Amino acid sequence: MAITQFNPTTPARRGMTTQDLSEVTTNKPLKSLVKSKKQNAGRNNTGRITVRHRGGGVKRHYRLVNHKLAPGTVATIEEIEYDPNRSARIARIKDQFDQYHYVLADTSMVQGKVISSGIDAPIESSNRIPLSKIPIGSQIYAIEITPGKGAQLVRAAGVKAQLMAKEGDYAQVRLPSGEVRRFRQEATAVIGMVGNVQHQNVKIGSAGRKRRMGIRPSVRGVVMNAVDHPHGGGDGGRHGTGKPPQTPWGQLTLGYRTRRRKDVSKLIIKSRHDAKRKK
Repeated sequence: MAITQFNPTTPARRGMTTQDLSEVTTNKPLKSLVKSKKQNAGRNNTGRITVRHRGGGVKRHYRLVNHKLAPGTVATIEEIEYDPNRSARIARIKDQFDQYHYVLADTSMVQGKVISSGIDAPIESSNRIPLSKIPIGSQIYAIEITPGKGAQLVRAAGVKAQLMAKEGDYAQVRLPSGEVRRFRQEATAVIGMVGNVQHQNVKIGSAGRKRRMGIRPSVRGVVMNAVDHPHGGGDGGRHGTGKPPQTPWGQLTLGYRTRRRKDVSKLIIKSRHDAKRKK
């Protein structure tokens, strides 16, 4: 997939790029697999803002993507579609029972391709197979953390993980972050690499385009008054504040561990921060 360049008709259009949608085969999603999506503007169920700088944006409908295709499923890819809720493309498939599903589309998915799921599925790209049956060294995506729960990891556009080793009841997988983690061998994953590889190279180009994505402007703390932000006051931040980076409420934002590792640390073989520590 390539990136489409705009003609420089305005200053904003100069350098702006967009996705090439040539691989998308239809612009009409299946109504039975679509539901309405309410814009909450970063608020939780009590009305409090939990994610700042969110609001507005174009109206979107949510596609019901199946992240745990049932074992024994044999399906044919009918369409490759654009999904406004994720960076990856999705594929509309029809199984042997004439039921439709949406799944993440990888780089090898095309119309008419047959994919399958389960322990007896062929060792081929786009098939969902338990880690115990996948050859070591294979590229995988859409990995289950808890067997049977559905894919939770490696689902963004252009990402892939690699199956490194198998030992006992666990398989070792190198994730896109560089972290090497253990998974139960019963957990399933899809062989291949998520499609829309050039997504990370798209240049937004204008503030208005970001607003249509539902992202509002953000103001730096160093340009605020001291009463409004821990970074505020002084000469506007030209020479630094001498304070560690913080949120408006004083919470540290760099070097502060936010990941809950009580139950996970024993499964992590190599941290994703090891490369940074060596520098």
